Amino acid sequence: MVELDNLKLEIKEYEAPLAELKSSLDLESKKNRIAELERLMEEPGFWDDPAKSQKDSQLLGDLRNDVKGYSDLESKYTDMLDLIDMANDENDESMVDEIKNDYEAFRQRFDEMKTATLLSEKYDDANAIININAGAGGTESCDWASMLYRMYGKWADRHGYKIDELDMLPGDEAGIKSVEFQVNGLNAYGFLKSEKGVHRLVRISPFNAQGKRQTSFVSVDVMPDIEEDIDIDIKPDDIRVDTYRSSGAGGQHINKTSSAIRITHFPTGIVVTCQNERSQFQNKDKAMQILKSKLYMLAKENNAEKLSEIRGEVKDNAWGSQIRSYFLQPYQLVKDLRTDCEIAQADSVLDGNIDPFINAYLKWINLNKKEENRSS
Repeated sequence: MVELDNLKLEIKEYEAPLAELKSSLDLESKKNRIAELERLMEEPGFWDDPAKSQKDSQLLGDLRNDVKGYSDLESKYTDMLDLIDMANDENDESMVDEIKNDYEAFRQRFDEMKTATLLSEKYDDANAIININAGAGGTESCDWASMLYRMYGKWADRHGYKIDELDMLPGDEAGIKSVEFQVNGLNAYGFLKSEKGVHRLVRISPFNAQGKRQTSFVSVDVMPDIEEDIDIDIKPDDIRVDTYRSSGAGGQHINKTSSAIRITHFPTGIVVTCQNERSQFQNKDKAMQILKSKLYMLAKENNAEKLSEIRGEVKDNAWGSQIRSYFLQPYQLVKDLRTDCEIAQADSVLDGNIDPFINAYLKWINLNKKEENRSS
């Protein structure tokens, strides 16, 4: 059948890209690391250090997923070619739609794995810490913040990532004023760094009695969970540490103890809170770690801005600027203003389908780097 023969030629064009992907993923090194971690887990005392054992277990799971992901992709490639040969031999047109669906799923998965190989910056492989803050707009903006929080939770579930909520401030009537949470999993920061900036929602507000269309803004900040000891000098006089009673879910422990920690850094105005850990000491350690990470990222951004001024570059999308618009009425459309990537199914995006935006951003940022390197 001509249709299947054309499809077979199209699929076989992935033979060389699959080989390149396998090389980029460095699967042999990952298999060696898996074997090493499996040996460590069998040693006595491995579970004596819960923090380290949990980290190693998570790494082992992530590495196994990478190896299995490529193996499944390679098997899918072979299975599609075999199905085409079988359909041609039996002259079975009923298999055409099935093979087309398999091919579409294959292409999507290939693009996702190929994009992951673009993660080359320091800390791209780290967990991500995300802070969502409602902007002006009262209840409508708070509701928009909660919608984004749900969106990232759905995305994390799709990718097998775990979310730990670090701090939350509920809205007065609905939604949330702010929330800080950690997304745990290999490359979480590398993928989610694309979300940093202002997100704009346009819809007919359910909180507007007149049924008018309303625009809301929410800022999203993303930083890596830097677990190593960063060489950041924080003077005791530059910070204030406050303790307060934790709020939200957590049972009797949270309701009866002032274990939550708030650290204010006077020189920068950065405020960090943490109430997720079980003790005041753990919350303080985590909050200090987050503060150091934020100061590190702030210094990195300031250096990038200075370098940009020296080179005379003009960037349209500075930190904190609007990056994406979500239209729910009078039509559905989500558009990224940096890459021009757009999806007409806004409900799908809000249910966690943000991979097309992440993939487009990583390709865009890597293309910009190559252009910068050529001009420097």
